[in-house]
Amino acid sequence: MSIPTPSDREQQIASFVERVRHRLIVSCQALPHEPLHGAWIMARMAVAAAEGGAAAIRANGPEDIRAIRQAVDLPIIGLFKDNVPGYEVYITPSMEHVRAIVAAGTDIVAIDATARPRPQPGTLADFIAAIHDETGCPVLADISTFEEGIAAEEAGADLISTTMSGYTDYSPQQRRPDLDLVGQLAARLRVPVLAEGRYRTPEQVRAALDSGALAAIVGGAITRPQEITRWFVEGIATRE
Repeated sequence: MSIPTPSDREQQIASFVERVRHRLIVSCQALPHEPLHGAWIMARMAVAAAEGGAAAIRANGPEDIRAIRQAVDLPIIGLFKDNVPGYEVYITPSMEHVRAIVAAGTDIVAIDATARPRPQPGTLADFIAAIHDETGCPVLADISTFEEGIAAEEAGADLISTTMSGYTDYSPQQRRPDLDLVGQLAARLRVPVLAEGRYRTPEQVRAALDSGALAAIVGGAITRPQEITRWFVEGIATRE
């Protein structure tokens, strides 16, 4: 199999940007301890998201990605969550993980691009270059702060997502989406910015798009019924 050239990657990014601009990307993920865990279930979730109008899918692990690839004709942002002893980074932490999800049908590789140490040897720029050189796939950098977004673009990331804001101990700890970060990055970066992290309402998604995000990624509010149920239960309790 031939590896796409940088020009091919640029065309792929341009096509993705056009396809998802100002639209919704749905994250279809369920970890082993969650009730909907399973590739078949996530594939059906992706079908439901596609029928509802999703422009792309974000998915975790080769099994889920492979099943979703067979079920829907939408771009897939793929990642591979794995806990590596001694490291906090767990979103696609190494080239081994990259190879597995690319073989499964990933279109765009999502990686943890926070400033924390990662098991993959070398710098963030080295990691991104290796992904580009070996797979030809665009790289989506999941970051938690403005500084990390700038660093990820400088390291060669093709897209930036605010996924990790609130999930590193040095980023703002808040229940709502980090709209300020979206706006700051969109005003500064040359590469597209995706809004992700704690988006629960259409109004919040609209605010992210108005702040300059290319698109918004929503997961739990659509695909994790246990979380949705908990929000309702907590909302009822506050009225007692």
